[in-house]
Amino acid sequence: MLGKDLAALKEERKKTPKHLLLGELPESDRFSQLASTRKHFVDSIKMIADRAETAMASIVRDFLARSDDARALLREIYRTEADIIPDEEAGTLTVRLYHLTNRLLDQAAQDLARDLNSSETIYPGPNLRLNCELVLG
Repeated sequence: MLGKDLAALKEERKKTPKHLLLGELPESDRFSQLASTRKHFVDSIKMIADRAETAMASIVRDFLARSDDARALLREIYRTEADIIPDEEAGTLTVRLYHLTNRLLDQAAQDLARDLNSSETIYPGPNLRLNCELVLG
């Protein structure tokens, strides 16, 4: 019985068109297009983020055995849990990252944190100095 139902559903699926023109979609299912100014804004943010990642990759590349692992390390850092601790009295915004998958990546992340801390970057808005740390253990 299930075999007949499956065969009937497969036949029905074969009759379904594989491609549709945008005009053939119901109005409620059509894609909304970003206004060109919004698209430029989003593209600018993407470009800034890519340039920041490229700069960080060039920093950590020096600390890794294989320079190709730099972006993989950064992706792992982005996925790792972190605490964000603002301290208005001390004027700092601490980003506390928990340890990564192995000791070598932890060391590269510590070196990146040291380099970022030496830049004394001020987080806009509350004007807090960015402080990065890696929690080991």
